Amino acid sequence: MFDADNHMYETTDAFTKYLPESHAGLVKYVQINGRTKIALKNTISEYIPNPTFNKVAPPGAQELEFRLKNPSSKTRPGDKEIAPPPKYIESPPAFFNPADRLELMNELSIDRALMWPTLASLLEERLADDPEATHVVVHALNRWMHEHWTFNYEDRIFPTPVITLPVVDEAIRELEWVLERGARAILIRPAPVPDLGGRRRSFALPEYDRFWKIVEDAGVVVGLHASDDGFVRYLNEWEGRTSEYLPFKSKPSAFSAVVSSEYRTIKDVIVSIIAHGLATRFPDLRFVPVENGSAWARPMIANLKKVYERSPDIFPEDPLVALRRSIYIHPFHEEDVLGLVEAIGADRVIFGSDYPHPEGLFDPVTFVDELDSLPKEDQAKIMGGNLAQIMGVDPAKGALP
Repeated sequence: MFDADNHMYETTDAFTKYLPESHAGLVKYVQINGRTKIALKNTISEYIPNPTFNKVAPPGAQELEFRLKNPSSKTRPGDKEIAPPPKYIESPPAFFNPADRLELMNELSIDRALMWPTLASLLEERLADDPEATHVVVHALNRWMHEHWTFNYEDRIFPTPVITLPVVDEAIRELEWVLERGARAILIRPAPVPDLGGRRRSFALPEYDRFWKIVEDAGVVVGLHASDDGFVRYLNEWEGRTSEYLPFKSKPSAFSAVVSSEYRTIKDVIVSIIAHGLATRFPDLRFVPVENGSAWARPMIANLKKVYERSPDIFPEDPLVALRRSIYIHPFHEEDVLGLVEAIGADRVIFGSDYPHPEGLFDPVTFVDELDSLPKEDQAKIMGGNLAQIMGVDPAKGALP
């Protein structure tokens, strides 16, 4: 069991403890009507309802809801009489530190896990107009993460430092800093990158090649974990709004729900990696889109195949060859996992539970139930073998006591 999608909850000093004096006040926690909110550059965000994480929704609180909405799920109404979970719980220490988390992983039968930050997913979009501040606060976060979690805790928990890309030289400096401290995976926001001139562009363009050369040489996994990708700007244009992205808004508009269901940003990111030639220029890079689902994968594959058949000369190589070499996909538990395996092969699918988030799995090991029709060796690849291989971990060496 190598879980590609576990989460830490950041403490309230995660962004501020190591902020330099020159940027004091960039991130604040403020009280609004008796509730604590986070503010960046004096703008209050509602992105995460409780950014202190002292009380959170229980792990897997929405699991049954998601399963019942999926026609390919094996769960059916009435299969189980399950009491509704509480609306919130007091966060246990295991959500905030690696020692307690390791004990919890033992209880859950998780051998190893990538450990992603949670609140950090709001940073880059809300600081998009200030690349210098983005680099400063990301470095402060990484210093905190290394101090509290390390980047490799007992070869079982692998926290993922953030690398932000607006200024390439600064991105290289940050990358070298985390590599020197043992990082085995990094988090790159799957979205166009804002730059000093106010434009946005893909990180797959050749201007970033100096950065990617170091990543490839180091052999670290490139995690493309879902974040605020800025796609709300597009939705706002259609709906006449100016609001920030609110992932926990209970009822999105019909337009927003339909357009967002296509997972267009992550699909565009993967197509850019392939069609802009990044995967070809650096064939040893390994990209892992995490918590982005997989519903986009098969339509994307069909489009890549169609366009390549019509115009092969515009591609640096066969896009399906690049896809199957360089991309490992993490499906949501409620999706058609077997269909994804059929499309890209069992050796390019990885398991992730999103623990302890409410939309994830309450009992991560139950993901294997979605794979019971596959050969045992394919189940083993998906449940940990594939990720262990690209992380350079020997799965034959048992991690659990």
